[in-house]
Amino acid sequence: MLEPLMGSVIKERILLFLMLQGDGYPSGLARTLGRRLSPVQEQLRKLEDGGVVVSRLQGRTRVYSLNPRYAFRAELLALLKKTFEFLPDKDKESYRVRTRPRKAGKPL
Repeated sequence: MLEPLMGSVIKERILLFLMLQGDGYPSGLARTLGRRLSPVQEQLRKLEDGGVVVSRLQGRTRVYSLNPRYAFRAELLALLKKTFEFLPDKDKESYRVRTRPRKAGKPL
């Protein structure tokens, strides 16, 4: 939806993921988005260079999140929320990530 504005589908999906999940690491993002790692890393680098996202080291893993000091953060979040509302339900499901293990014996 935002590809004409963002210039990249991967960039749009990364920003949607970070809006929904709060933060993420490149290989987890690539797996969730169904993309190869190198394009995801390249877009994260561009977003970080532009000040849209920030990263921090968590052990040996670089974790990315939306920059709380980004000048247009509120506007970006509003645009991303509106975009997410108009996504088909099957696409919305792809952004759900389990962060805790499932209880043993619990049905899917």
